[in-house]
Amino acid sequence: MVRAKTWILRKHFEGFPKHSDFELKETELPPLKDGEVLLEATFFSVDPYLRPYSKIKMKEGDKVIGSQVSKVLESKNPKYPVGAFVVSQSGWTTHLISDGKDLSLISSNWPQNLSKSLALGTVGMPGLTAYFALSEICRIKPGEIIMINAAAGAVGTVVGQLAKLKGCKVVGCAGSDDKVAFLKKLGFDEVFNYKTVGSLAEALKKASPEGYDCYFDNVGGAFSSVVMEQMRKFGRIAVCGMISLYNDTEPQQGPYIQWHMVMKELCMEGFLVQRWENRKDEGVMALLKLVVEGKLKCPEHITKGFDNLPKAFMGMLKGENTGKAIVQV
Repeated sequence: MVRAKTWILRKHFEGFPKHSDFELKETELPPLKDGEVLLEATFFSVDPYLRPYSKIKMKEGDKVIGSQVSKVLESKNPKYPVGAFVVSQSGWTTHLISDGKDLSLISSNWPQNLSKSLALGTVGMPGLTAYFALSEICRIKPGEIIMINAAAGAVGTVVGQLAKLKGCKVVGCAGSDDKVAFLKKLGFDEVFNYKTVGSLAEALKKASPEGYDCYFDNVGGAFSSVVMEQMRKFGRIAVCGMISLYNDTEPQQGPYIQWHMVMKELCMEGFLVQRWENRKDEGVMALLKLVVEGKLKCPEHITKGFDNLPKAFMGMLKGENTGKAIVQV
């Protein structure tokens, strides 16, 4: 018999998450039935979306949601042989039994020199988020100027690199000088530390006096209100996230955006990456090709140990990661 360790949402988050909001439980799994597979987690994705989705998709006492890369330990499903690796939305658990319906098989042709953790990052959901939002919402063209906040995160690092490959001027911001230096090494044209600039508006103006054609927004809140003032005519804004608002207990009151939307004829659109689920293979192959060719770097922030998942999640919300936050079992 296999025993599974699982992180449970003990209490819904109030403000910033606390370790006491989580509880670790252990259960014994039953024998496999026909069509089922036994999975063992190898990597866990640590994502900001858990914070806002926790009340929407989870009840107190539920397993914490999230994606993982798992290895098939035992199989009664010919599609998933023993030793194969899969990506699944199986949550924070070390072992589980699946009927195979919601598993995504990692190709046996996956390059041996690439960690399969990338299937949760640059060649996974964050990478696909960047890939499709840039092409379908930002509709970037060579010579345009794009602003990316939270640029050192899992999505932002890919957005910036893809935009550079498209011939754009890329401006990013991050929350530490080390991250600023890292983004410059990735090829960002202009980067600033938003925590140390005297004026966000002046920093944005200095980075791009001409303004911005595209804005890839991972932060929301007051930051976005300032960027809106510096958008160029017919600018496009892809709203990917709003991490500055996730832990608020009271809604923020901010400036209204309609003036800039109308006078500059802006297009602002929110999205979820699942919109392009039918084109997932296209995106994965394109991203994997760029990684193999060395044109797309894959920064990861690895935390080791299943028991450290809550700590890694809270650290990610504080901005402690550079690149994709991963927990390795």
